[in-house]
Amino acid sequence: MAASAWPARSHGFLANETINVGLIGFGGRCRALVKELLRIPGVRITAVCDVFDPNLEAAHALTNKQGFATRDHRALLQRSDVDAVIIATPDHWHVPITVDACDAGKDVYVEKPLTHNLKEGQAVIDAEQRNKRIVQVGMQQRSMPHLQEAREIIKSGELGHIYKAHLTWNRNNPRGRTDITIDERLVDWTRFVGNATSQRFNAFRMTQWRWFWDFGGGLLTDLMVHWMDVVNWYLDLNAPSLAVTIGDQFERSIWETPDTIQTLVRYPDQKLQVYFEGTFVNHRNRAMVEFMGQNGTLYIDRGRYEVYPENDKGSYREKVLGSGGRGLDFYDKPEAELLHLTNWVDCIRSRNEPRCPATVGVKAVYAAHLGNIAYRTGGTATWPS
Repeated sequence: MAASAWPARSHGFLANETINVGLIGFGGRCRALVKELLRIPGVRITAVCDVFDPNLEAAHALTNKQGFATRDHRALLQRSDVDAVIIATPDHWHVPITVDACDAGKDVYVEKPLTHNLKEGQAVIDAEQRNKRIVQVGMQQRSMPHLQEAREIIKSGELGHIYKAHLTWNRNNPRGRTDITIDERLVDWTRFVGNATSQRFNAFRMTQWRWFWDFGGGLLTDLMVHWMDVVNWYLDLNAPSLAVTIGDQFERSIWETPDTIQTLVRYPDQKLQVYFEGTFVNHRNRAMVEFMGQNGTLYIDRGRYEVYPENDKGSYREKVLGSGGRGLDFYDKPEAELLHLTNWVDCIRSRNEPRCPATVGVKAVYAAHLGNIAYRTGGTATWPS
């Protein structure tokens, strides 16, 4: 995409200046983000984009029908009344639209996973850097105060060397509807498909895109990537050398991706194994990570951390922010989306680097992509040389 006709804004915004935001993709995730975004002072929604007319109409209502509305993200990016965009499309559009947005001089908040495959990473990093854009990837754990504090426990060496990290994201959900009907005239299906394989309109694939390889990456890129980013953050990882994966479709044979999966990735340079298990047929452990070291174990989830010492090396302690049982997907505290979006807005004003720039977002998906390659090619995959 060609650069916009006006120069990209390279300086920040004053505290009393309004930042105009465009929304690209107004499904459930974007609606949750916008609810928090509108709590931040000095932000206004001026343009919206979605390929599905009911979503587009709902987004347009946020502007009192006064803002710009389009099915084509390129038309939105060419507008001078848009300073920044939130991208919450299916995964296969994240990098192409982020690159377009950076080239058009817009700052970006893009949902995870940033990349849809291993080949896309450098293009989005280059676009962010050559245009001097603020890109925040939506992995909000990095803005959670208790996880920032828990990272210092790892960095202190209290737990000794970390040899294993155990990640889970288990849900026990009833089978999803398969009888979804949508009037094809309400959808720009060609634009939805984008760079994926050409295919006939399918309402189920459109609404359940996470579980089809053309548009998403299943449990590994949708859920594992959240915790894998935390492991990267705590242990300064780069790329794994090996992934071994088994997966099954126990309850959702209509999906292409497994509903139950286990992946083991190896980081020999760090003397580390990382093990992820995810399922939709049982919720034991729910969503959590355990860092296992010689002197103790650190448990974290989205509302707490707990330290379990070994060999009489210290005493148990915990910090609990959110109310509710262990391992929930979301807690009332911390207000992670609000904190992460606030960091993005603050960085748009200051031009400081946000907590999760493109380089971080690209690395966060390395293990998930390698795990999916392993699943799809016989169970084992090595990092491409």
